[in-house]
Amino acid sequence: MAESIQELIQEADAECRRLSIPMLGPHKAAYLCELIREEQPKVVVEVGTAIGYSGLWIARTLRELGQGKLITLEQDDARADQAMRYFRRGGVEHIITLLRGDARTRIAEIDNTIDFLFLDGGFENYHPCLLACREKLRDGAMLVADNAGIGAAEMADYLALVRRSGESRTEWFETDLEWNPRDAMEITVLRM
Repeated sequence: MAESIQELIQEADAECRRLSIPMLGPHKAAYLCELIREEQPKVVVEVGTAIGYSGLWIARTLRELGQGKLITLEQDDARADQAMRYFRRGGVEHIITLLRGDARTRIAEIDNTIDFLFLDGGFENYHPCLLACREKLRDGAMLVADNAGIGAAEMADYLALVRRSGESRTEWFETDLEWNPRDAMEITVLRM
């Protein structure tokens, strides 16, 4: 029997805090899920699985919607293994595909049209990841880039591109994360 996703989210949250693994945190995760509910995407792509914290939030939301799947990318094998354990324990592994390796190249292998792209990995990789999957993004796809505050310099090329080619806004959040108490997400509706 599947375990409660909320309990797994709390467990993953505690593990991230204990080991200083960067994570979205509950404030931004709740907002991300609001956006997913509004968009009702068939395919969500996440760059930066880590141990599966945000993936659990996303999968729970897709399950509530009764549609969609998550394709998530992680280069660290140990973290990917831990994420898959969480996904199996939560009974959501059937709606999740985890791709291991460098997201800048692996994202180009996705065969599906991407409705929602969530970037939450190395900040300097946001631009190459977007370029590598741009042809697969549907017109009107939602792009959410985490850490647009603390990572603005490293993702300047990404921010410049989305602010030119879409309806883009910066949303600021106060968080309960001691390593990142205030940060932003760049939310973009991509127009081709």
